[in-house]
Order: sequence, then C-alpha cells, then structure tokens
Amino acid sequence: MLRFAWRTSAPGDPQPLPAPDSLQHGLLTSVHNSVLRPLQKLQQGRSAFVPSDFALSSVLSVSASAKKRIQARLMQNDRCTMTDLTASRLNRRQALTLILWAACGSASAARVPASQFSVRDYNRAVVIDAQSGFGDIDQSSRLRSVISDVSASGLTAISITVGEVGNGPRRLESAVSDIARLNGLLAAFPDALTPVQRANDLRRAKEHGQTGIIFNVQDTAALEGESSRVRLLEQLGIRIIQLTYNKRNLCGDGCLEPENAGLSDFGREVVHEINSCRVLLDLSHGGARTISEAVKHTAAPPAVTHTGCRDLVDNQRNLYDSQMREIADKGGVVGIYLIAYLRSGIGQRALNARREDLIAHLEHAIDVCGEEHVGIGTDGEVSALVITPEALAYQKKRFEERTREGLASAGEGPDVFNYVAEYNTPRRFYALATDLASRGWPARRIERVIGGNFARLFTDVWGS
Repeated sequence: MLRFAWRTSAPGDPQPLPAPDSLQHGLLTSVHNSVLRPLQKLQQGRSAFVPSDFALSSVLSVSASAKKRIQARLMQNDRCTMTDLTASRLNRRQALTLILWAACGSASAARVPASQFSVRDYNRAVVIDAQSGFGDIDQSSRLRSVISDVSASGLTAISITVGEVGNGPRRLESAVSDIARLNGLLAAFPDALTPVQRANDLRRAKEHGQTGIIFNVQDTAALEGESSRVRLLEQLGIRIIQLTYNKRNLCGDGCLEPENAGLSDFGREVVHEINSCRVLLDLSHGGARTISEAVKHTAAPPAVTHTGCRDLVDNQRNLYDSQMREIADKGGVVGIYLIAYLRSGIGQRALNARREDLIAHLEHAIDVCGEEHVGIGTDGEVSALVITPEALAYQKKRFEERTREGLASAGEGPDVFNYVAEYNTPRRFYALATDLASRGWPARRIERVIGGNFARLFTDVWGS
C-alpha cells in the first residue's frame, strides 16, 4: 500500500497523511483520469506523466502563483511544503489530490529520464506538416525568402490549401486558379519543391532533399453540388478533401452550426466518391455529428489534420476525447495545430498559444488516441511570423471579415496569430522534437508524431 508524506516548512520529521484507501469515492473519481490513469500507464512503461498547467487549474482550482510553485516543485521531483499548500488555500480534497500528483511526479522523474533527439535523428525522420502554407508570395523578393525557409525547415512535405472556403460563388474556379499558381511555383523551383500524389513521392522527396507539396481543399463548396467533381479535383492533384468549414454546406454541418445536424445524403455521396478516388477525407472544422457520422460511413481511414483537445479547452474547433477515439479506431490520425484554440475557449479572452499549451494537447491526444494516431498540422506558415504594423492591420481586417461572414470561432481576435512564439522559426518541428525529448519522449514516438503517422496514413489511403 502506498503511503504519502509532506515536508513541513520548518525542519523536522515528515508528517504522515492518510493513505489512498481512506479517500472518499468522489475524490478517487475526480482524480482518476488526470492522475491515477496516467500513473498506471507510467508504471506499465507506456508514457511519461508531467502535470500540466491546465490540469492544475481545472482539478485543483489553485491560483496562478500557486500553480507555478507546485509545477516547479513537481518538475524538480520535489515535494510541496506545507507553506505552499497553506498559501494556496487548498481544501482537504485538493490537498490529497496534490499528494497523489506529487507521487506521480516523483515516479515520472525516476522512470523517464530526459532523452535526446539529435539533428541527425531529425534529418532521418519523415517530417510532415498536414496543414501549412507559404503566405503572400506575390512579391518575388519574399518568394525566394520563403523557398529558402522551406528548404531549411527539414520538412519532408507540407499540405497547402487551394481555393476559397465558405459558401459562395466561383469556388471551383478559385481552386483551379490556385492549383495553376502552385504548379507554376513547383516548376520554378524543382530543386526545392516537388508535387506529392502518392506515398512514393514522399520517399523520393526525402531522398532528394526536396519538400513535397500536397494540395488540399478545406471545403467541398468547390464541388458546387456535383459529387462527381471529386474525381475532377483528384485529377487536378488534390490529395486531401475537407468536408466542411465551420458553417453548414451541402455535405453537412460545420463546428459553428448550432443545430449540429450531421452528415447529409449528399455528404454520404461525397464521402463515397472520396473513398473511390483514394483521396484522404479530412474532417477538420466539422460539427460533432458530421464527424461521427462521416467516420462511420467512410471505408478508408480519415484524418482531422488540424485541431486540438476540447477536453482541455472548450473551443468549437477542438475535438472531444470521444471524437478523437473514433478517428483512431478507424485507423486515422488527429493533427494538433499551433494556434490560439489550444489556449482560448468559448467565452474566454483570445490569447496566442504557448509552448506549454501545445505540449499539453499533444500529450493528451496521445493518451486518448495512442501514439500511432497523433500528428501535427500547424495551420500556419512555414516562415517565421514577423509582427509588423502591416501584419497587425492585415490580421485586424481578416478577423473582421471572418466575423462578418460567421466563420470566426472562439479564440480568434484582431491581434491573435496562428503561431506559437517559442516555435516561431522554419525549423519549428525540430525545436518541438528537442523539447519533447527533454520531457522523456522516446525517439520512436517523436518520429511518429512529427510525420511518421501521417506518412503511414497517406500510404494507407493513397497507395504507394
């Protein structure tokens, strides 16, 4: 039987506290998911456990300053003093929860030492950003800078959106225009960029030091009511088709539709066509019923290329644990983005996401889905973001437009950007990999999350 003790603020012997078998049923229930289950997995050698900022906030309800003290001591494999607990004004339930947490922190530090993920490891890995972009490349000077950043990033492939999203006219024309522009870019920089149509194209890109470019559409509005146009998009080079974008379209409801009506009959036709054409079905931005019904209907593994964990942050664009399990159970992959939705939920102030937010969502997704079903789709640009007055003015205008069109979700704002400041570099995947290694992630898990899982999914759906 485990026994616990905390050290007093004054020198002296530890004071014994009640063992877990004396805890009330309600306490055990409240800490099971956030403490006991991670500890059990840790003891089985399945994962590392590090207490997150979110968990301390939601389970313990302590102040910001107390959270910092508690986290610092747990990360240092130390116990909290009586002074910490008294200053935090913890009640009996919270204090006993924290004691269990301290035990988890000690076990984690002892069992999962920091590992390393070297430049050589990164260079060998297949690295995929399942939702990215180049930004404004109309100016030739910026274009060459972006291509240089792409080459320096170490990315094996990135998926880029073509066409406009949302219900509106000439959506197919918009997609075709963007495809033509990107094909021109591929032709202009053949040493740096290469198109990706099948899994073998990823291997060739890796072998030749190129970055593969995957075309996607983030809305089926380009079909303009004709499911047969899925094949046309596939023949034009589209390899990923997202069913909905926030609002309702002919296929189903997006995540901002209050009715949550689910997948339509036309949507079922489109899913069937997507499967027939061996295109990847992307359920990002979908409503809860639309996602669940599409997962049941699809014959091939689906993806949610860019999302977060709604059980951590209540944002419409994030997925509940049950939805993530549905994707994983079907053999799919859930991609975590690097944007404000990792931190800002419904009714909360919009704030840029931080490193700790991203890592918390990645680790939660792995706990829910398994490390074979989690990847990354940054939903940002490859190049580092430079926040200039022009960039701020553009973001303000864009936010106002999205709000007016009903496309803005919680977490968006006039001064909130699609980036994480600590990873604001073209080599963000390497920077993230080294941070994950320092938390005890084994190299195999890192390789899977930064690209290996999406590479496997692409092979399963597209073929070699």
